[in-house]
Amino acid sequence: MTDKKKIYKPRPISGFPEWLPEVRRIEQQWFDHIRKIFESYGFCSIETPSVEELNVINIKGDNGSDVDKEVYVLERLHKEEGDEEAGKAEGLTGITKKEARLALHFDQTVPLARYVAQHFNDLIFPFKRYQIQRVWRGERPQAGRFREFYQCDIDVINIDSLPLHFDAEMPAIIWEILSSLPGMENEKLQIRISNRKILMGYCLGLGISKIPEVMRIMDKLEKIGNDETYYALGKLDLTPGQAKMLIDMASLKTSDPSKIQDFIYKIEGIDGHGYVFDGLRDLKFVLEQLSHLPEGAVVADLSIVRGLDYYTGTVYETVFTEDPGYGSICSGGRYNDLTSNYINKRLPGVGISIGFSRLFDRIRREGKLPVKGSSPADILVVMPSEEQRSVANETGLILRRRGFNVEVFHGGKLKRQLAYAEKKGIPYVWFPPFENGNPHEVKNMETGKQIPTTTNDWNKDE
Repeated sequence: MTDKKKIYKPRPISGFPEWLPEVRRIEQQWFDHIRKIFESYGFCSIETPSVEELNVINIKGDNGSDVDKEVYVLERLHKEEGDEEAGKAEGLTGITKKEARLALHFDQTVPLARYVAQHFNDLIFPFKRYQIQRVWRGERPQAGRFREFYQCDIDVINIDSLPLHFDAEMPAIIWEILSSLPGMENEKLQIRISNRKILMGYCLGLGISKIPEVMRIMDKLEKIGNDETYYALGKLDLTPGQAKMLIDMASLKTSDPSKIQDFIYKIEGIDGHGYVFDGLRDLKFVLEQLSHLPEGAVVADLSIVRGLDYYTGTVYETVFTEDPGYGSICSGGRYNDLTSNYINKRLPGVGISIGFSRLFDRIRREGKLPVKGSSPADILVVMPSEEQRSVANETGLILRRRGFNVEVFHGGKLKRQLAYAEKKGIPYVWFPPFENGNPHEVKNMETGKQIPTTTNDWNKDE
């Protein structure tokens, strides 16, 4: 009597999504669609390593503390490179964050800045690149929030100065993508744009010194509400009047930047701070450049701040207008000094990132993905018996040379082969001439129509 084999039943790992083939197929179509539009605007593709030095990642803002809470350090690589042995810290890793040197990248903007610095002499500027890669964050998994997920980024970086029209190009590209993704046709979206110079100058005009801390609190306004924001600003020693004025300003949302300008002009003490008016000028320019988009597609919204300190000008967030509580699905902005952390050059940039997995999962959970089958094949070539394999294979070869995706079945009863094509969503079934004198025939699985044809002349429209 043999011992019964012990079976381990795997469990899903929270925060690490895994799709069935039919969903993965649509995901790939989304990637292809996004890639095609990125490239249509002249963006080139790069890919950076999944692993970065922790010192690289931690330049992101707030002295790296916010990032440090969520980053995954890599114990094995540290051991192999002679770092201190594991077991010195609590939590997921055996190495303390202070001792760690390598980690999975937290986003793609900071690795891009490092990439540009290291390859500066070999790049052509303005450098326009896109990246479609996974990133990792130690967040609490929930709807639309993962620990491993895809981002689709575009950025433009230039030497010394970067024309403002790139700030307008970013949301135009994003609107073109999001409004045409399969399954997104009926979604109502809005790209909300502001400029951090406005809030920075406003704070200076109000005599506020803790500007980075204020910016991070104001970035959470929509999430935590006016009362909690008021309380948090008070803990920074802002007066009740200062806190109220900041919250009132952040409530401004309009497609007409002159309304924002009129509001700020009324505030005593603001006039001397050029930051405010530089920001208003830039915001006005960006909105004017986007006037060709549908009404309501883009608005100026002064509650948009972006909490990361490296943003210096234009900032973006994109939301579902009928579900704003879901949060931003696409965000970014302009940065003037990020790359200078790695190279003694002034290399300003502007970029925007689609939270791909966050967006895709929402459309998937709502049943809006156009899932038709798991197979990418256009045609299934039937094969009644092993003796006819050469004819079936030759038929498949000719059709593939013509650009069709073709699967040749492995054999069995015809009824089984037709059922296979139907389950996998293969739209056409091909019957080669297994007997001399018979024609090729192809069956449309949707209509049931079967017609004679040839491998050189058939097309999907027949």
